[in-house]
Amino acid sequence: MGRLFGTDGVRGIINEELTPQQALLLGMAIGTFFGPGTKILVGRDIRAGGYMLKSAVIAGLLSTGVKVYDGDLAPTPALQYTIKTQDFDGGVIITASHNPPQYNGIKVVASDGIEIPRDKELVIEEIYFEQRFKPVSWKLLLEDAKPYPYVNDLYVKGVVEKVDKDLIKSRGFRIVIDPANSVGALTSPKIARELGVKVYTINGHLDPAFPGRYPEPVPEHLVETTRVVKALNADLGVAHDGDADRAIIIDEKGRVQWGDRTATILARYLAEKHPELPRKVYTAVSSSTVIEEVLKPYGIEVVWLKVGSVDISRTMQKNSDALCGFEENGGFMYPPHQLVRDGGMTLALLLELLASEKRKLSEIYDELPSYYMIKTKIPMKRDQALKVVERVKEYFKNYRQITIDGVKVIAEDFWLLVRPSGTEPLLRIMLEAKTREKAEELLSTVKKLAEEVLSGK
Repeated sequence: MGRLFGTDGVRGIINEELTPQQALLLGMAIGTFFGPGTKILVGRDIRAGGYMLKSAVIAGLLSTGVKVYDGDLAPTPALQYTIKTQDFDGGVIITASHNPPQYNGIKVVASDGIEIPRDKELVIEEIYFEQRFKPVSWKLLLEDAKPYPYVNDLYVKGVVEKVDKDLIKSRGFRIVIDPANSVGALTSPKIARELGVKVYTINGHLDPAFPGRYPEPVPEHLVETTRVVKALNADLGVAHDGDADRAIIIDEKGRVQWGDRTATILARYLAEKHPELPRKVYTAVSSSTVIEEVLKPYGIEVVWLKVGSVDISRTMQKNSDALCGFEENGGFMYPPHQLVRDGGMTLALLLELLASEKRKLSEIYDELPSYYMIKTKIPMKRDQALKVVERVKEYFKNYRQITIDGVKVIAEDFWLLVRPSGTEPLLRIMLEAKTREKAEELLSTVKKLAEEVLSGK
């Protein structure tokens, strides 16, 4: 039996790797898993084929007697928040998050608003591959999917309630929001305006071709956005991915700040403001070791986990001792709100931090240790990527290593992570060093090991 679910849901190139037929059958498998009479909320981002896949999934759910509510266009965290707070039994979200425009995907959410656990994914896959669907009698098919147009408003209200609105409003902030031509445009500007912030948008109209930029919010895709932040003399910019569960921050100098740096200053702020909260942060091995250096003096322990927001969310839920959780890609999880990545909540918290500090955002970031970072990827099959991981382990065998997801090598003046992608046929390479020369030397070493594997040596 094969696998459907990757790091975060089922993804593929639309109409090639992910077809409406597959979506229909997957909808039937999901409906069989939840059972007749359960209430399931369905929604999507703006990606190509989203309406088609949503319709196919809804057809499959209805065939198994599920009561379907259609939230349609909404950010992933907005749908998750609504599922959790409005007594739904689960949800299905049509999204491929940060992937290129030709991709779409399907993720399944439990009643707590978090993506279903890995063992439940296996159950759905077994139903799918063995075609153990449970269609119901026509007597249970008398209701169509019901529109549920409340998702975005419920979410905006929920975010705004978690921060000090008056404090933020008193500062008269001016910010730039770049929702990547997708559903973040429906909520983040509203959140900011509710907090008394002047908003300028770039790439704010909905368009499945993502004409403004690719949906992954990385520096090479944000060149124009950073120019706008500087030209408008804005206090900050925020860039979302396709489903707005990530928020990458641009400071007033136009510098793109990685998510783990933003998470570090947020964690420090939350620990100081809320001494009653726990003193553990949960993050993926892809995050910088800078977080240990900065947060240890505050008595905050860093718990390293494999890459994947689902695993971070579920671990935080199990342990009930998290100050926050995060990924370097801009996904930040604030437990008092919800245990999932939430770009809108990240923006609101950062505005509160900035209002409280009464300093420029660049000054706050500049307090963090400075490293030279490189993030890149090499196309290759998963089995080849795993071979590269083993060679990196051997080459750096005399250093501290974390091997829960690929291999992370940690030294006094650098760290590097080499791992297979969970969503694409790629080897992902991330590293930081205190000098550019050291970083480039490390990258050259890893590339050489990768070339040896690709050439069959």
